[in-house]
Amino acid sequence: MNEMIKVGMADYKVCPYPEAITTLGLGSCVGIALYDPVSRVAGLAHVMLPDSTKISNNRNKAKFADTGITGLVEAMVESGAVKRRLVAKIAGGAQMFAFSRQSDMMKIGLRNVEATKMKLRELGIAVLAEDIGDNYGRTIEFHSASGELKVKSVGRPPKSI
Repeated sequence: MNEMIKVGMADYKVCPYPEAITTLGLGSCVGIALYDPVSRVAGLAHVMLPDSTKISNNRNKAKFADTGITGLVEAMVESGAVKRRLVAKIAGGAQMFAFSRQSDMMKIGLRNVEATKMKLRELGIAVLAEDIGDNYGRTIEFHSASGELKVKSVGRPPKSI
């Protein structure tokens, strides 16, 4: 394996076999790891917001769950993945700040997770595993050789899903 491919916030990238791909600092953001187990093409998106239609400045398609996941799927298919074989693992969507009276609008993590699952369902992509919610951040690594998603959090043991 060569150098780890890094995905920034509001970004997505495709990862060819046998490489690995990572994103740091998932708080309320959601990391979506997509994988074709036959071609072993992997992809990772780091989405910040649930819905591009609610924001006027939405040129960065990777920023939103609804458009970022679609863009990642298209990029993976261009790299040799087959859409009907794609499966997903997701992490993040934490509620990083506690407010005494919290409106649904402030529950960005939960809304990001809901939008992610809805888009994956719409595309016919099964979610095989998830590490979502709670109140702590995550860093994830996705390995195209195995389809393993490693989740790391400060003060918690690492886990693989």
